[in-house]
Amino acid sequence: MYRLRNGSQHYDWGSESAIPRFLRDSPDGRRVAEVWIGTHPLTPSHAVGVDVDVDLTEVAGDLPFLLKVLAADRPLSLQVHPSRSIAEAGFRAEEAAGIPLTAPHRTYKDPNHKPEMVYALTTFDTLVGFRPTAEVLRILAPIDTELTRSLCDDLHAFPGFQGIVALVARLLTTQIEPAEIAEIVAACESLASSGVDIKRAYVTAVEVAAHYPSDPGVVISLLLNRLTLQPGEAAFLGTGVIHSHLSGLCLEVMAASDNVLRAGLTSKHVDPEGLVRCLERGMSRVARVTPDHISFSTELFSPVGAEFALALVQASRADPDGVLMPVTKRSVLICTGGEVTVVNKRGQKMELARGDSLYAGHDDGELRIHGIGEVAQAYEPGRRTPQSALIDLV
Repeated sequence: MYRLRNGSQHYDWGSESAIPRFLRDSPDGRRVAEVWIGTHPLTPSHAVGVDVDVDLTEVAGDLPFLLKVLAADRPLSLQVHPSRSIAEAGFRAEEAAGIPLTAPHRTYKDPNHKPEMVYALTTFDTLVGFRPTAEVLRILAPIDTELTRSLCDDLHAFPGFQGIVALVARLLTTQIEPAEIAEIVAACESLASSGVDIKRAYVTAVEVAAHYPSDPGVVISLLLNRLTLQPGEAAFLGTGVIHSHLSGLCLEVMAASDNVLRAGLTSKHVDPEGLVRCLERGMSRVARVTPDHISFSTELFSPVGAEFALALVQASRADPDGVLMPVTKRSVLICTGGEVTVVNKRGQKMELARGDSLYAGHDDGELRIHGIGEVAQAYEPGRRTPQSALIDLV
């Protein structure tokens, strides 16, 4: 087992306090958006031992998954993650063009797709996937501005998923005046304050506009489902799903990729045409993940077909012999609360408190968790790993 030292990302939507507090650090005034735990070449973890301090890749190889701690204090960019075929083609093209991986206008950082799962550590709000056509029309009709009437006319003429994608393309590729967006926000604010809000659409548009008042993403937010996860709940997002996390602290586990196509609500490089191309492939799966209780103290979140699984262990004095974690060849562990001791098959022990993480390899064998606390384990599922039931959102 190796203790891990992980890199952080300081994006402008991050929180000044949530991740430092989770890591038991003092805030330094910077916004901390993400902690990366894994071997992705942009920010690999370091394996640290008595005489070792190397990139995790040197002891683990390339892990097919990436675990993150994510803290959102304001909406993330309106974004989509590409399929494998789109990612491979985009990566080849940008490599051939000689665009550096760290260039601000680089879109494809690797040739991988990026399905992902969110596991809430606090109440976590996100916009994810399109609402049904009838619901979109029901939301737009009471706003009653020239733009929303026109959007309704378009959707009546071309309903369904592809019709909503066409609305997104229109909003992203034509000039929308800030005054038109402000008119919609004012109508949403009036409706919400009068007690009229359909599936939290109007209050969401007002909240998003507080950060990005002239961004067409404010209007697009009306087309998206708002999902709230309570601590301990999880949702799976397949590739090609439009989304924007709004607020909260979570674990994200995903395929080892950093490919993001953005189209709004951001100061970063945007690629509206690329985002729409991903959406035009058709609707991917958006679902709540129902955990499997593989023991009295362990829940397993394992979406079918994904390169990752996430086990959550609650250790307590009710397990005097410790809690056995799922046995796997390679995994990363992070303590999400309390204080625990991890023991491998050779009797090696490592103490973890909230925010501490470690890597365990095949030679470590069975891992047992002792103490009082919670540990999350991210790993690549095998053929015998139970597949969690998914409850589709749309």
